[in-house]
Amino acid sequence: MARLRIGSRGSQLALWQANHIAELLRARGHEVEIEIIKTTGDKITDVPLAKVGTKGMFTKEIEEALAAGRVDLAVHSLKDLPTEIPPSFELAAVTKRDDPRDVLCSRRFASIEALPKAACVGTSSLRRQAQLRALLPDLDIRPLRGNVDTRLAKLEAGEYDAIILAAAGLNRLGKAELIKQFMSAEVMCPAAGQGALAVEVRAGDMDTLERLTFLDDPDARATTVCERALLGRLGGGCQVPIGAFAEMRGRRLHLQAVVASPDGLQVLRESADGDDPLQLGQSVGDALLRRGGKAILEVVYGQEMGLPQPP
Repeated sequence: MARLRIGSRGSQLALWQANHIAELLRARGHEVEIEIIKTTGDKITDVPLAKVGTKGMFTKEIEEALAAGRVDLAVHSLKDLPTEIPPSFELAAVTKRDDPRDVLCSRRFASIEALPKAACVGTSSLRRQAQLRALLPDLDIRPLRGNVDTRLAKLEAGEYDAIILAAAGLNRLGKAELIKQFMSAEVMCPAAGQGALAVEVRAGDMDTLERLTFLDDPDARATTVCERALLGRLGGGCQVPIGAFAEMRGRRLHLQAVVASPDGLQVLRESADGDDPLQLGQSVGDALLRRGGKAILEVVYGQEMGLPQPP
């Protein structure tokens, strides 16, 4: 069987993800090796992600290695992958999705509702900050960067009363016992693609593409296409105050989405059902833009946005 080279970031979580895909490929008889690639997001660790302002900050260098033929496939957290993938690449698979929800981790408090006034909560995500401020305006929200272990160590050291993380990352690293509260999408709408892994290959590399087809999960593909369509319609990357969560309800898709001002004073929520993932994501995005999302996002992006024209 073929020898396949995987490109991955070097964090503990990224390597878990790469090794997970590697084991599935080895079970099919492939020889697999992993090449660790440092990305812009890994190099800039002392600045909140929303201020870095670089699309593809966790994927660009890996895609460069893929384009150069140094690796045959790239494994990403789908939420880190920009909505517009260059035409020289394609998504070979979106794997079966882990829990997409955000969670509260704390040494002292059992839930968001139990946090006292001025409690110090750590997150560098504008999406999480905005929804937290809407829930509890008196929280002291402070930046929190680093890998999962680094963030948890800062919590244990007492630097924060609570931190917000993705359930999927804690599950994958075997640290689910640290979770105090799973937050529903109605309370904390997750990032588009959260909980799913993306396997990216060079466009036209049919040999590799065919070997990876078995990894693709139809439900994960449909729900994340829907979420990313909404994100694309809103012009968003992975560090903007936009949340999107799609799920299969019976044979139809249900999408919940949120656009919020970073201060949490304006929170727009929209939901709808549909059959076509792309169309549903775009239509919910259009509804949010019309209801005031355009003005909120223009402030975040620092530029005027054109509203999509009706078909």
